[in-house]
Amino acid sequence: MTFVVTEACIRCKYTDCVDVCPTDAFREGPNFLVIEPEDCIDCAVCVPECPVNAIYADEDVPKDQLDFIPLNEELAKGWKTISRKIPALPDADEWAKVGPKREQLQR
Repeated sequence: MTFVVTEACIRCKYTDCVDVCPTDAFREGPNFLVIEPEDCIDCAVCVPECPVNAIYADEDVPKDQLDFIPLNEELAKGWKTISRKIPALPDADEWAKVGPKREQLQR
Protein backbone atom coordinates (compact mmCIF):
# COMPACT_ATOMS: atom_id res chain seq x y z
CA MET A 1 0.00 0.00 0.00
CA THR A 2 1.04 3.58 -0.64
CA PHE A 3 -0.64 6.94 -0.31
CA VAL A 4 -1.85 9.04 -3.22
CA VAL A 5 -2.50 12.76 -3.71
CA THR A 6 -5.75 13.41 -5.57
CA GLU A 7 -7.51 16.21 -7.43
CA ALA A 8 -8.27 18.39 -4.39
CA CYS A 9 -4.59 19.37 -4.22
CA ILE A 10 -4.55 20.93 -7.69
CA ARG A 11 -4.01 24.71 -7.55
CA CYS A 12 -3.76 24.61 -3.75
CA LYS A 13 -0.49 22.82 -3.00
CA TYR A 14 -0.68 23.12 0.76
CA THR A 15 2.48 21.54 2.10
CA ASP A 16 1.53 20.72 5.69
CA CYS A 17 1.78 17.06 4.63
CA VAL A 18 5.35 17.49 3.47
CA ASP A 19 6.53 18.71 6.86
CA VAL A 20 5.50 15.50 8.62
CA CYS A 21 6.66 12.95 6.03
CA PRO A 22 9.50 10.92 7.57
CA THR A 23 10.81 9.69 4.20
CA ASP A 24 10.60 12.78 1.99
CA ALA A 25 8.19 10.95 -0.33
CA PHE A 26 6.54 14.11 -1.68
CA ARG A 27 7.41 15.61 -5.05
CA GLU A 28 6.53 19.15 -6.09
CA GLY A 29 5.08 20.25 -9.39
CA PRO A 30 3.98 23.74 -10.47
CA ASN A 31 0.54 23.53 -8.83
CA PHE A 32 0.25 20.02 -7.38
CA LEU A 33 2.05 17.58 -5.11
CA VAL A 34 2.46 13.84 -5.61
CA ILE A 35 3.79 10.99 -3.52
CA GLU A 36 6.58 8.77 -4.82
CA PRO A 37 5.24 5.27 -4.10
CA GLU A 38 8.73 3.80 -3.75
CA ASP A 39 9.52 6.21 -0.90
CA CYS A 40 6.17 6.05 0.91
CA ILE A 41 6.28 3.81 3.99
CA ASP A 42 2.50 3.82 4.52
CA CYS A 43 2.69 5.62 7.85
CA ALA A 44 -0.36 7.83 7.11
CA VAL A 45 0.92 10.82 9.08
CA CYS A 46 0.36 13.04 6.04
CA VAL A 47 -3.35 12.27 5.74
CA PRO A 48 -4.70 14.35 8.65
CA GLU A 49 -2.35 17.22 7.79
CA CYS A 50 -3.94 17.88 4.40
CA PRO A 51 -6.44 20.74 4.80
CA VAL A 52 -8.31 19.76 1.61
CA ASN A 53 -8.45 16.00 2.25
CA ALA A 54 -6.55 15.19 -0.93
CA ILE A 55 -4.49 12.23 0.38
CA TYR A 56 -5.78 8.66 0.45
CA ALA A 57 -4.38 5.18 0.87
CA ASP A 58 -4.27 3.70 -2.63
CA GLU A 59 -6.92 1.14 -1.66
CA ASP A 60 -9.26 3.93 -0.46
CA VAL A 61 -8.98 6.34 -3.39
CA PRO A 62 -12.50 7.31 -4.54
CA LYS A 63 -13.53 5.64 -7.79
CA ASP A 64 -13.61 8.93 -9.68
CA GLN A 65 -10.01 9.60 -8.59
CA LEU A 66 -8.40 6.24 -9.40
CA ASP A 67 -6.44 7.72 -12.30
CA PHE A 68 -4.42 9.65 -9.71
CA ILE A 69 -2.70 6.43 -8.61
CA PRO A 70 -0.68 6.02 -11.83
CA LEU A 71 -0.49 9.81 -12.18
CA ASN A 72 1.34 10.14 -8.85
CA GLU A 73 3.81 7.47 -9.92
CA GLU A 74 4.37 9.06 -13.33
CA LEU A 75 4.83 12.64 -12.13
CA ALA A 76 6.98 11.65 -9.14
CA LYS A 77 9.64 10.39 -11.54
CA GLY A 78 10.19 13.85 -13.02
CA TRP A 79 9.45 16.22 -10.15
CA LYS A 80 11.85 17.29 -7.40
CA THR A 81 11.60 16.17 -3.80
CA ILE A 82 10.06 18.65 -1.41
CA SER A 83 10.88 18.10 2.25
CA ARG A 84 9.92 21.32 4.00
CA LYS A 85 6.73 23.29 4.24
CA ILE A 86 6.44 26.25 1.90
CA PRO A 87 3.59 28.76 1.48
CA ALA A 88 0.57 27.46 -0.39
CA LEU A 89 -0.23 28.98 -3.76
CA PRO A 90 -1.51 32.56 -3.44
CA ASP A 91 -5.10 31.70 -4.37
CA ALA A 92 -5.14 28.26 -2.70
CA ASP A 93 -8.01 29.07 -0.37
CA GLU A 94 -10.20 30.00 -3.33
CA TRP A 95 -9.26 26.87 -5.31
CA ALA A 96 -9.79 24.64 -2.26
CA LYS A 97 -13.54 25.09 -2.78
CA VAL A 98 -13.49 24.42 -6.55
CA GLY A 99 -14.01 21.15 -8.34
CA PRO A 100 -13.56 19.48 -10.66
CA LYS A 101 -10.21 20.94 -11.60
CA ARG A 102 -8.18 18.22 -13.34
CA GLU A 103 -7.81 20.44 -16.40
CA GLN A 104 -5.93 22.90 -14.18
CA LEU A 105 -3.09 20.44 -13.46
CA GLN A 106 0.24 21.72 -14.73
CA ARG A 107 2.74 19.04 -15.50
